[in-house]
Amino acid sequence: MATDINQKRLRIIQLTLLMGLFPLMLSTARADNTAFDDIPEFGGPSTVGADLKEDAKSKVPAFRFEGIDAFLKPYFDSKAKMAKDNNFAYGFDYTAMYQNASDSLGEDDAGGGIFRAFGSWTLTGLDSGNTGTLVYKVEHRNRLGTDISPSSLGFETGYVGLTAPIYSNYQWGLTNLYWQQKFKETQFNFVAGVVDATDYLDIYGLANPWTSFSNLAFLTNASIPSPNQGLGAAFGWMASDNIYLVGGLADANGDPSKPEDMVDSFFDDAEYFKHFEIGYISSFDRRYFDNIHLTLWQVDDKTNPGNTAPDGWGWAFSYAWFFDDKWMPFVRMGYADEGGALYDKNISVGFGHYMAKSRDLLGVGVNWSEPSESSFGPGLKDQYTIEAYYRYQLSQNVALTPDVQYIIDPSNNPNEDSLWILGLRARLSL
Repeated sequence: MATDINQKRLRIIQLTLLMGLFPLMLSTARADNTAFDDIPEFGGPSTVGADLKEDAKSKVPAFRFEGIDAFLKPYFDSKAKMAKDNNFAYGFDYTAMYQNASDSLGEDDAGGGIFRAFGSWTLTGLDSGNTGTLVYKVEHRNRLGTDISPSSLGFETGYVGLTAPIYSNYQWGLTNLYWQQKFKETQFNFVAGVVDATDYLDIYGLANPWTSFSNLAFLTNASIPSPNQGLGAAFGWMASDNIYLVGGLADANGDPSKPEDMVDSFFDDAEYFKHFEIGYISSFDRRYFDNIHLTLWQVDDKTNPGNTAPDGWGWAFSYAWFFDDKWMPFVRMGYADEGGALYDKNISVGFGHYMAKSRDLLGVGVNWSEPSESSFGPGLKDQYTIEAYYRYQLSQNVALTPDVQYIIDPSNNPNEDSLWILGLRARLSL
């Protein structure tokens, strides 16, 4: 027992040291950041285009951490020049997460790391604005010093939910490889290829798991059985200055770790997830900051071994509005009639508070959920989830995010009325 405790402490120390060393590698220097302004975007804050633009911003106070500017400046200069001269923008990042639960039926701590290489290359329509862009993203996700990854920790504790869904252990995966076509005059976009439906499904300004909330309850609505990345297509159309329509179809059995099987899975298995959304926004440029929408979805029977679920349908509603470019309150809810969703019903409320000068972000959310009877059986009690985090932007390229989650009445843990999950996330972007 003492040996196990010592090993756990050693893992925690190793992870803490790793996260603490990140700032020593970085610089707040930036070249011509306007070179990234024209990257075509379709979707929410976690898309490749949105990540590239966000990482290029220069708002972090120099007094926080100046780093080794002279060493990294040539890299950032060449990156900006590539974007400006060749319409090719690229980025890399590494994100690490450690979580520890106060009580658990099984494992009580989890660590995970994700390396990503991503980019966009605009190849056609440069003069007309009817641009065609190739978008890619490759990832490596793995456990980091613990027996399980953070995506599994919730169920280990008896909580029906995902406390950090993106931190899995599938190793290498192809999560984006699609063509994005934009028709400027009609404000019409479509994408086709290897897509992530959560990039444009039920989005709002705090839906980015790399920089905002960690729990699935406050990211993509957990009453929607969103598939993993795979082949699919989607469109977005501005019907007026303020009304938009989004729709799409994706492989219900997507598996980014097996790109060689994606074509067969999409065409031979023919089990699809479909969605349609209508929304109101203040303007196209602020489409995921000021956004009110209704989403409808339907999914076919899933019959693949290890990934079975009955067909189902449901709806989701979201309200989020950015006031004074500082405060973003939100109200989000959803309903599912089977389909393999986590929850039959759920409601989330909360807010984000942006510190414009520092790019720090405070987020607080409260969620009520009714676990799905078709997925987990009848008789499970309702759950309540509270999450609070503070993203501290050490430099342009490094953010540390302490995170606290409080679970009331974890549905699959009859021995506990509540439990805490403490987390720390670190992200390095280049």
